[in-house]
Amino acid sequence: MDSCKRGALRRALLFFAALACCSVLRAQEAAPEPAAGAVERVATRPGVSVPIYAYWQAAARATVVLFSGGAGGYGPIGADGWPAGGNFLIRTGKHWAGYPFNLVMIGRPSDGIDLSLGGVRIGKLHAADNLAVFKAIKERSPLPIWVVGTSMGTISATAAAIADDEGLIAGLVLTSTIAAYKVPGAVPRQDLEKIRVPTLIVHHDGDACWACSPHEVKKIAGELTNAPIKRTFFVSGGEGAAGDPCEPMHHHGFVGVREKTVDLIARWILAPQE
Repeated sequence: MDSCKRGALRRALLFFAALACCSVLRAQEAAPEPAAGAVERVATRPGVSVPIYAYWQAAARATVVLFSGGAGGYGPIGADGWPAGGNFLIRTGKHWAGYPFNLVMIGRPSDGIDLSLGGVRIGKLHAADNLAVFKAIKERSPLPIWVVGTSMGTISATAAAIADDEGLIAGLVLTSTIAAYKVPGAVPRQDLEKIRVPTLIVHHDGDACWACSPHEVKKIAGELTNAPIKRTFFVSGGEGAAGDPCEPMHHHGFVGVREKTVDLIARWILAPQE
């Protein structure tokens, strides 16, 4: 082939490559936001129910159950039909929905038990609520359940994995983990050797919350002696950290790198590896 023909072929290939790239970008830009989920109520204990915000999709490969921090819950429902809570896991709900997951956000039980207390999150009432929710999820979808907690929600998620005698939970993810021993129910104080599912720990290396020291978080994986797969990731960066270092607008809430962190977690859930 002479140089003129080779040059023409190269220009044609570059043109079609550029066209294909533009088409992909246009498709991404045109992708609609995920449809809103819905609030459902699960009867858990006598006279008590727990609201859940549930997003179901036909192409799901797993059901991800999100435990928020603080006093729990997912906040009010916004004009777009999605929870408007400020917690890291809640505010990234739509991003989670971009992956092949059913999504369940755990609300606050109707009897008002105080989930801002670690002792309550490892207690029998919260355990009964969670078990009922997991069973209700399995009735709706047989897909593997992954529990994901952030901050105080890591106490709930860890306790649920430890108490799972029925094999309802397929995996565990802890973000901004409560690692300070002075906190009742702190993750390192729980019976971590009883966890027998793949476990991912994700933390921001700039987390300045007194209860979530990166130094202490590094030790947790070593206590997961019976987890078949375990991995710890530290993320960095993110602009705009401000206010209380234990609140969502600081590195504790992965400010500036929220979507990046969800991407990391979602990909690991789909293909866990050490």
